Amino acid sequence: MKKKLTGKVVSDKMDKTVTVLVSRYVKHPKYKKYLKTSEKYKAHDAAKEFKIGDTVIIEECAPISKDKRFKVIKKI
Repeated sequence: MKKKLTGKVVSDKMDKTVTVLVSRYVKHPKYKKYLKTSEKYKAHDAAKEFKIGDTVIIEECAPISKDKRFKVIKKI
C-alpha cells in the first residue's frame, strides 16, 4: 500500500516539480496534547498543471531524483 498525503502547493518554480506542505496533528506521548507539525515534500508534476495555493494529493513512488519520492495524483 502506497502512502498518500494531502497538502498545499507552496512552490512551483522548479521544472516538473512542486513543493507540497503537509500539515498534521500529532499527539505528544507524555503530555497527551495534540501538536501541529508540518513537513515539505517535493513531488513530481510532469504536466506542470499545479500552481501555488492548490490543495493536492501526493502518492509515494520510486525515487525520481535525489530528494523527490512522491508524485502528484490530483487536485482537490
